[in-house]
This record gives sequence, C-alpha cells and structure tokens, in this order.
Amino acid sequence: MTTEQQRAEAAALYQQGNTFRKNGQWAEALNAYEHAAALDAESPAAAARQMLMEIIEFRCNDYYNP
Repeated sequence: MTTEQQRAEAAALYQQGNTFRKNGQWAEALNAYEHAAALDAESPAAAARQMLMEIIEFRCNDYYNP
C-alpha cells in the first residue's frame, strides 16, 4: 500500500528523472524513474523508464559495451 508521502516522493523523483533526461543525463534519469516506480507502482515513472530504455537500446549500444 502506498502512502501519500510515498506518492509525493515518487512524483518528485519522476520530475527529477524528467529533468535529468532533458539534460542528457540518462543514467541518472533511469535511476530516478526506477526509484519512483518502486515507491509508487501507479507512477508514470515505469513507463518513462521503459521508453528511455528503448531509446538507449536504439541509439547507444556502447552503453552496454563500454
């Protein structure tokens, strides 16, 4: 069960993830989205994380093979 405090923290993490993503800090965005989704399963962070993963897989194969 998610409390209001957890929902608020998840929303803040989701927004932080959006900021990271817009600034090209994809690893930080993924972490923020993952933490937000862990706090609130109904958060849009899980979908945002999945979309960002698809972008990374399409554009940046070097992230997996440094």
